[in-house]
Amino acid sequence: MSEKERERRLARLAELRAEGIDPFPARPGPRTPIAEVRGLHDGKDAGTLDAEAPTAAVAGRVRAIRSFGKLLFLKLEENGVGIQVSIRKGEVPADLFEFVGKIDVGDFLRVEGPVWRTKKGELSIALRSADLLAKSLLPLPEKWHGLTDVEARSRQRHLDLIANQRAREVAVLRSRVVTTIRSVLDERGFLEVETPVLQPIYGGAAARPFTTHHHALDQTLYLRISDELYLKRLVIGGLDRVYEIGRVFRNEGISRKHNPEFSMLECYQAYADYGGMMDLARLLIQEIAGRVLADTRIVYQGHRIELSGDWPRISMRDAIRDAIGIDILEADDLEALRAAVRAKGLDPGDAPTWSVLVDDLFSDYVEPTLIQPTFITDYPRDLSPLAKGSARDPRLVERFELFLGGFEIVNAFSELNDPEDQRVRFEDQRRAAAQGDADAHPMDEDFLNAMEYGMPPTGGLGMGIDRLTMTLADAPNLREVILFPHLRTER
Repeated sequence: MSEKERERRLARLAELRAEGIDPFPARPGPRTPIAEVRGLHDGKDAGTLDAEAPTAAVAGRVRAIRSFGKLLFLKLEENGVGIQVSIRKGEVPADLFEFVGKIDVGDFLRVEGPVWRTKKGELSIALRSADLLAKSLLPLPEKWHGLTDVEARSRQRHLDLIANQRAREVAVLRSRVVTTIRSVLDERGFLEVETPVLQPIYGGAAARPFTTHHHALDQTLYLRISDELYLKRLVIGGLDRVYEIGRVFRNEGISRKHNPEFSMLECYQAYADYGGMMDLARLLIQEIAGRVLADTRIVYQGHRIELSGDWPRISMRDAIRDAIGIDILEADDLEALRAAVRAKGLDPGDAPTWSVLVDDLFSDYVEPTLIQPTFITDYPRDLSPLAKGSARDPRLVERFELFLGGFEIVNAFSELNDPEDQRVRFEDQRRAAAQGDADAHPMDEDFLNAMEYGMPPTGGLGMGIDRLTMTLADAPNLREVILFPHLRTER
């Protein structure tokens, strides 16, 4: 930014005030949205406009100014839609022409005048009156669209949105994704609810929480890492289909697919299981693609992805066996699995348990390959303390994750509804915490008490809205789709 340019604009601001002009008036005056004006007149040629002689009053930010001496052209933009404004010396009072000549790019202006079309075919408004609505004191970046530094654009999202059409498109896409999720679930009898963000006991996921303190109650509280345990209480209470779309908070690292706060859909359906949740997840994403993009074919980071039709369902056991030739259920303890990994010439790392090593193998050798939508099913029991055990194998649970574009989009279970089994799982997690597992699930006696009143068979699903938007928008980093991502303090 040029300090001289800012000083010039400040001087102009003082000049306007000295002339009795309020550079920040409280009322914008009557106006028609630019998009509406374009909708009314874009299809008309110059002769039709001359015959009809329509007029329009519009307002917006000045995005460009071209001066040809006695003729000025300005481009006004409102909510992403622009229109040209012209003013010719001699056709308007001299003081009006002088006033418009001192307008800067970035100022907000209201103009009124006849609608016409230039010889080059540009729809325009011939300015006959003008009001300054807001004075810009800093110049807009001239080459902002050329920046590739995601962090710089994230720190100044206001500039990114002003100058980068792509940023605006992604913001609109994300909003429409959320709107469609609500619409699809509402159409299927789900009830949108709200549950606490500040919780006395965090739970519903394997994650480290953010901790805060309520001074009036002298109470330690946690920002929620999931909505799950509260939503299940509602199912116990007889609300058979519930969902919540909201922010959750996890005190973890930052990467292209992780942010400490992110948006999640969680929904729960009584008398359903994880098979039903697979159907719902597929339906949701296909409906989102169809309604928002009008296409079930997308491109993500060079990969062509087809979202229509059925999606493969592959057990974690088969996925790992196909990738590296190891059967995790044959090597079903930590030492046996480590030996099998070494026998394949791979490094087993320092995973503390068999389940964690299974998860590491899957993350390293399978997950990056899952570009097309794929359900991975039947996870190790110890990784899923809230999921119902598999009737086929006690080492596993009825859980799936949906992968798309090489990372997880959805996590879902047949929900555990046996309170005694749930207590055993929580006790296992308590022992893991005592051994240093910072992500272990805490004991929640209040939730266990609620379960003892009876919980119907239930399917539950969590969907990462930001990650889904990444794939639909072909964005390489979460920071592209979260308007204000968390960033390190700028030095």
